[in-house]
Amino acid sequence: MSARVTAPSRQLTERGMLMTVTTGLLVLVEAQQGKEAELAAFLEQGRELASAEAETVTWYAFRIDDRRFGIFDTFESEHGRQAHLSGPIAAALGEITPTLLAQPPEIQKVDVLAVK
Repeated sequence: MSARVTAPSRQLTERGMLMTVTTGLLVLVEAQQGKEAELAAFLEQGRELASAEAETVTWYAFRIDDRRFGIFDTFESEHGRQAHLSGPIAAALGEITPTLLAQPPEIQKVDVLAVK
């Protein structure tokens, strides 16, 4: 018996919707001591920039604990992910790294396996 393998870009969700998200980014950042509120505000402002990116499907900013935060975004293609990595949010993150972050951001490329 052979199993039919469906490419991630063509998977159907439980509700029968076509899944088009295939790639993502997980970015972890840690605020310098005393810079937590500034970093949170920076991340909140990133929503507007992400909304302007046509190839960014979803964009989330979140807090892990007092000093650690994260960003998770999804894309329909590698091209969209690369466009995001070359875009204004990545540039802004690079600019604030020396003044707000305890260390450089940890950026991980991920493949989206399933979506609801």
